[in-house]
Amino acid sequence: MDSDLLQRLRLGGAVPRHVAIIMDGNGRWAQRRGLPRYEGHRRGMSAVREAVEGSVEAGVGILTLFAFSTQNWDRPPTEIGALMSLLRAYAQKEKRSLAAQGVEVQVLGDLDRLDDGTKSAIESIVRGTAGGQSLRLNLMISYSGRDELIRAARLLASRTLSGELTPDEIGAAEVEECLYTRGLPDPDLLVRTSGEQRLSNFLLWQLAYTEIHTSPVLWPEFTRDDLYRAILDFQSRERRFGRVSV
Repeated sequence: MDSDLLQRLRLGGAVPRHVAIIMDGNGRWAQRRGLPRYEGHRRGMSAVREAVEGSVEAGVGILTLFAFSTQNWDRPPTEIGALMSLLRAYAQKEKRSLAAQGVEVQVLGDLDRLDDGTKSAIESIVRGTAGGQSLRLNLMISYSGRDELIRAARLLASRTLSGELTPDEIGAAEVEECLYTRGLPDPDLLVRTSGEQRLSNFLLWQLAYTEIHTSPVLWPEFTRDDLYRAILDFQSRERRFGRVSV
């Protein structure tokens, strides 16, 4: 860890309350080393630990990680099985450490598609970290930004049909209440690793005014110093939210 980076961050201004990360590059990391993709995903777990601990040290309040998209269900069954196995292992291995650090874990997405063993592991880590005050960690699993908005539209349509709402009463607050992230502030900073510059169907509503930082680092090599650099970049930005600065 570069202590100078952390010191500069602490002196640099406001720290983002909510950081979201698209964790990209596991497959390329493994391919470049002649390893199976599973090894890239396994190595990526250490980067998750770095991001979590770095967020706690930097004073970030919410960290949201894009762990598994609904599109990932189209991958080979062996890779999906390996990913679910890693998720179960993460929940079992990290639960006590996260709780000790004051990290509260929530898992968000279409969890009905998960197998019973993975659901049980998720329930265990959520229950075991409940009440943590240092950091809220959102793991987005079986998640799609478009599917989230379709789900919200259906919920609002149901409320309208039941007479609870009229169409004219539907605004941003009503939509946000139907999102997986309801009750949370939108991300201030989005970090995408591996040099790619796409949203990849992630938090399409919530990222409307989010600052975006692209890191060239492949996810398995991502460290807390890379997180600090992203936050320092954020601190150098002027956020106008569509308004004109004077």
